[in-house]
Amino acid sequence: MNEFVIQVRDFRKIYGDIVAVDGISFEVQRGEIFGLLGPNGAGKTSTLTLESLEGLRTPDGGSLRVMDVDPAHQSHKLRNLIGVQLQTSGLPDNINLDEAMKFFCAYHGVVPRYDLLDRFGLKEKRRIQYYQLSAGQQRRLGLALAVAHNPPVLFLDEPTAGLDVASRIELHNLLRELQKAGTTTILATHDMAEANDMAGRLAILLHGKIAATGTPLELTATGAGFTKVSVHTKGSSLSDPNLSFPAVSKRIVKDEYVIYYSTDIGPTVSAIITYVEAQKDTLVDLRVERPSLEDRFLEITTTGGAR
Repeated sequence: MNEFVIQVRDFRKIYGDIVAVDGISFEVQRGEIFGLLGPNGAGKTSTLTLESLEGLRTPDGGSLRVMDVDPAHQSHKLRNLIGVQLQTSGLPDNINLDEAMKFFCAYHGVVPRYDLLDRFGLKEKRRIQYYQLSAGQQRRLGLALAVAHNPPVLFLDEPTAGLDVASRIELHNLLRELQKAGTTTILATHDMAEANDMAGRLAILLHGKIAATGTPLELTATGAGFTKVSVHTKGSSLSDPNLSFPAVSKRIVKDEYVIYYSTDIGPTVSAIITYVEAQKDTLVDLRVERPSLEDRFLEITTTGGAR
């Protein structure tokens, strides 16, 4: 049976006359990495959803549960269940990294995890004050503090923003390790590659509502997104702009390739190959590229694509 660690039901958040989040619902299973995507102001970060799940804001409608705890009214139970990495930190400028780790771990009643500072490349910065860190180093410290008490639920808000490639890889490796151990993660990000690689399921928020939800594969397989078929032949038999093939809605030429945008790649590719062979031409390269998560995201957020 599925064990839902996070449950969001008909959640609403209102500011004056503005409905910031309008009756969204989703559930996250134990050990799942669940991605939240959306343009700025969509309602994901101040998520209104994330911040409400973290107990920082009170819902104006619906219900929220984190491991059967009500974040708005049971903050004392919530604090050791969750780890939080926000977009901005509230750490004092003059606190050093060892002090920050000691303070956070004392709050959660665990032994300081100085090893995490080493793992995130901060070994040489442990006596440095917070304000002296670069933006990327501050992000790495925030991540180390978020996971130091081994929380069963983790909320990450743009965790890799400002991180270099090595730190980004280290973070993703850590998330996979935590997932194997059963940690449940909600990942809010603008990075489509990160969402595609890390999240098992995604929800795309638009104007305070969930516009689409599913696995990355499910999301990219739906909608009006066309599959791109790029063809390069030795004899340029496809150069005639008046040629037509089944299910092709658009044709462009780029460098040595003729590129077709298809709504049904089976008939399209079959017809292209048959035509090239009939012309006694030689196929040099044929590439089929399905719509990316970024393509689907742009389609939804610019046209208001339905769930």
